[in-house]
Amino acid sequence: MKKNYSKHKILIIGASGFIGKALYKELYGYFNTFGTYNVSNKEFENNQHFFQYNIDEDDIYEIIDAIKPSIIISTLRGNFNAQILAHQHIIEYVKENTCKLLFLSSSNVFDAYSKYPSYENDTTFSNSIYGHFKIKIENAIMRLPKAKWAILRIPMVMGTNSPRVLDIKQALKEKTAIEVFPNLIINVTTEDKLAQQIHYIINRNKTGIFHLGSSDLVHHDDFIKEIVESLGNYKPIYKQVYTTNDDRYLAVLAKHNVLPKNLQIKSKDVLKSSIL
Repeated sequence: MKKNYSKHKILIIGASGFIGKALYKELYGYFNTFGTYNVSNKEFENNQHFFQYNIDEDDIYEIIDAIKPSIIISTLRGNFNAQILAHQHIIEYVKENTCKLLFLSSSNVFDAYSKYPSYENDTTFSNSIYGHFKIKIENAIMRLPKAKWAILRIPMVMGTNSPRVLDIKQALKEKTAIEVFPNLIINVTTEDKLAQQIHYIINRNKTGIFHLGSSDLVHHDDFIKEIVESLGNYKPIYKQVYTTNDDRYLAVLAKHNVLPKNLQIKSKDVLKSSIL
């Protein structure tokens, strides 16, 4: 049966990753959706909507030019310098064509702040290489006309098959230490809720900066310990990492671009999704 696609043709760059897969699953029934997959991932070889992409060797512009998407969603991972170059080429395409870019950024663009959670219009400030790298791409995107971009800042992404929960399960099985940050206050989300939120942003043609995390805050160590307790009768080993003696915030909360209630998520829902 032929799918009744909307007008948009979407390209998810990094569609074979954890978040990319959730996005593809959410969007492909509604839009003419394409994705790139990592050279080491054979799962998508026979899917004609997926293009093999090696970030260190291939030029992303060639794939974009072949597909001619109206929306590009970047969930790219890999070498930071290669990512910066790839995003320069993506931005170049968006600038010259009828196309919009949705970029998945991170709460780490605020990791040099500690006293408060961060909101959409706060000035980015980072002490980490990862945070600096995300800020550099954000700044390049913001030089495009506002109608052509959305920056989606996300916190720690959990969920039953998330890399973080799988790492916890592996550590419990192998009786190795699980890192917890006792003074770190964060917010969290799941890949499924994130995909629904992005679907809404596309449907409503939203632009600007979005903070897509839970509407409440949790301590990192409490949250991880709750996940562990819910997974079974283990005797976990915790490695407590203190970066400061005081509470430190690394959370992205929405104030200006608040999504409808049904698209918001609480930390207890994220916890439930992480232990299914």
